Amino acid sequence: MMRHTNLWRSLLVAFALTTSIAGCAAISGRETPGEYVDDATITTKVKASIVNDLGMKQIGVETMQNVVQLSGFVDTPQIKARAGEIARNISGVKDVKNNLIVR
Repeated sequence: MMRHTNLWRSLLVAFALTTSIAGCAAISGRETPGEYVDDATITTKVKASIVNDLGMKQIGVETMQNVVQLSGFVDTPQIKARAGEIARNISGVKDVKNNLIVR
């Protein structure tokens, strides 16, 4: 009888920990696995489009919850603007944070 009680307590504690950890992930702004895959797909499409259009591999692209962030250095304001435009035109992109620096 005591073994069953301990087993149930252990299962209850494990369940409580699992649900609290899952709750923390949602509250802290982390992505679900589906969102992560969607964001990875967007990142890949943006990078490929920038390389194809501008020939620039050095522009950093990160995506979080369908918001794309561009980072790095470019030579002209026109390149910065074009990179932002390319990112905005990718399907699924909600917003673009163009943090490219013109030097």
